[in-house]
Amino acid sequence: MSVVTRFAPSPTGRLHVGNIRTALHNFLFARKNGGVFLLRIDDTDRERSRAEFEQSIRDDLEWLSLVPDNTVRQSERFGLYEREFERLKAAGRVYPCFETAEELELRRKVLLGRGLPPVYERRAANAPVPEGRAAHWRFRLDHDSAITWNDLIRGEQKFDPRLLSDPVVRREDESWLYLLPSVIDDIDLGITHIVRGEDHVSNSAVQIQMFEALGAKPPSFAHEALLVAAEGKLSKRLGSYGVEHLRQEGVEPIALLDVLARIGTSQPVEPIPSLDELAASFDFSSFGRAPAHFDPHEVELVNARLLHHLDYSAVADRLPEGAGEEDWITLRANLERLGDFSGWFAVLSGEIEPPELAHDERLLVKDAFTIAERIDWSADPWRAFTEELKRTTGKKGRELFHPLRLALTGRDSGPEMAPLFARMGRERALRRLEAVARR
Repeated sequence: MSVVTRFAPSPTGRLHVGNIRTALHNFLFARKNGGVFLLRIDDTDRERSRAEFEQSIRDDLEWLSLVPDNTVRQSERFGLYEREFERLKAAGRVYPCFETAEELELRRKVLLGRGLPPVYERRAANAPVPEGRAAHWRFRLDHDSAITWNDLIRGEQKFDPRLLSDPVVRREDESWLYLLPSVIDDIDLGITHIVRGEDHVSNSAVQIQMFEALGAKPPSFAHEALLVAAEGKLSKRLGSYGVEHLRQEGVEPIALLDVLARIGTSQPVEPIPSLDELAASFDFSSFGRAPAHFDPHEVELVNARLLHHLDYSAVADRLPEGAGEEDWITLRANLERLGDFSGWFAVLSGEIEPPELAHDERLLVKDAFTIAERIDWSADPWRAFTEELKRTTGKKGRELFHPLRLALTGRDSGPEMAPLFARMGRERALRRLEAVARR
């Protein structure tokens, strides 16, 4: 059986990190099994759905390289929903209801007050229809047998349908709620696996009966623990953490995907440079039941580790004009974000403002200038330069290297000086040393 998964966002806002995690897991499972990953735009809510949000979802998935094999919109499938709804109506599996929200809430409180589960009570078949009220429609659950399935993450699941309310599937204005159109789509599109958050477990119990009522075998389910902030609760700030934020921060998309693929599992979070490698190790059996704790700082750490080993070919088209492979190899080990490269490339290839040094430090730099003029720059100039400077001045350690770094780069810290010194070249190094020595 070919694997078919789907990611089904509503175009009512931008993707955030929780949505991205769901999309990623569906993508990785399909990729690992040589299957198909679909994007379904759940835009049945015509008032809240926006074309600009749909476009942003598509753009964000493309930037993350989670490109779907096909895309469908629920707003283009209303005819299909109508036909299947009529089938269920004819079979007596959907029925009209006329209670108001206030009446339902009052009845709920009465049941709770009696110590009973607040389950919807079906009206008698011969009950009078309230005058002037339009019907909303519920799916009639079969109470005769338990609903069971073997969840790929949560294991054996069992629900007593008598403890579940018949779900509303269509409103008074004939608009659709989520549950039934989703099942109809999953059948029509051949979805084999539904991967989503554990907050949908009870929905899945209800939907399993919908699949069966429509004559279809339910797909396999994987309900993963919800994503929470590292401090324990999904905050509004984390809820807004998405592609726009990543782009602003200059974070590589694969760094976020590396973290989201592994948190909440028994597998270590580590920098993995490609989605194919991530997919190869993706395994639902490694997922735990505890909440998955997300820390943006972990993304930053993975991002830095990725950059330190990233090949020049992976970044060449995003580097400043004139930056070559040797420049990238020289600087990458010091980068936290790719955007940091530009500043250091300017240190390598441009000019810097001579820093202010103490009197003793300027004397050291003056000696350094003299030595830099006469050393052999063809082999290992930094080693030759510093060894002779040690012998000449008797200085070592920070007393020696800190003034040199400041004079040559204008910065207190940075990449290893040996390749930096060689890459900036003799003439540029001499100009900088001389400029500091003369201040």
